[in-house]
Amino acid sequence: MAPIVVFGASGGVGDALSRRLAAADRPLFLVGRREDAVAPLAHALGARHAVCDVLKPDEIAQAVAEADTGAGIAGLAYCVGSIVLKPLAAATETDFLDAYRLNAVGAALAVQAARKGLAAAGGSVVFFSTVAVAQGFANHAVIAAAKGGVEGLTRALAAELAPAVRVNAIAPSLLQTRMARPLTGNPSMADGIARMHPLPRLGEADDAAALAAFLLSPDSGWITGQVIGVDGGRGTLRTKG
Repeated sequence: MAPIVVFGASGGVGDALSRRLAAADRPLFLVGRREDAVAPLAHALGARHAVCDVLKPDEIAQAVAEADTGAGIAGLAYCVGSIVLKPLAAATETDFLDAYRLNAVGAALAVQAARKGLAAAGGSVVFFSTVAVAQGFANHAVIAAAKGGVEGLTRALAAELAPAVRVNAIAPSLLQTRMARPLTGNPSMADGIARMHPLPRLGEADDAAALAAFLLSPDSGWITGQVIGVDGGRGTLRTKG
């Protein structure tokens, strides 16, 4: 059977998504930046894996080539990301370029490498954005610019690859992951951010993974070109007080 390729499999959302897909008996090919992180997860889930630096196009292409053994690629989830929070005055050109390369260019190159395999298997692609793109938060210029690129990429690729391949994105609010620990590790800060949500808690990696698993399944077969919030209502709702 054609596998689902999960980039960033050993991170918070990537790990949660991989476990959900494995529980549903979906064949997996896990991709991570470090062997010591991705190999144990792959072993536990009975999945094949590869080590890949997504800032290196040749490594992306090699990982995808290893994933497709002839049956095509049933899905691709690009769960790689960053959180760069700086006021504009402190942001550098390198900050902007690095965030864009990691979040948007890496996603584009992953789909470029997997395009034929995805088309052969009628596959689905899931990217990750952030609630900050649509809302506009102070000190988010670097990451919002990069993730805004991801949202544009989502719609462009959904149009270009239809009808063979579906492409969607998930825009979460703050999740309790290792990457977000500088924010969530402070209890008072975490509580304050949680209260900004109509559903007043921080998200869990599995909140986003649940939607990603749905978008990678045949149950979402008439959904493409969408950016869907998993944000406790923060992206669209304002409650009293």
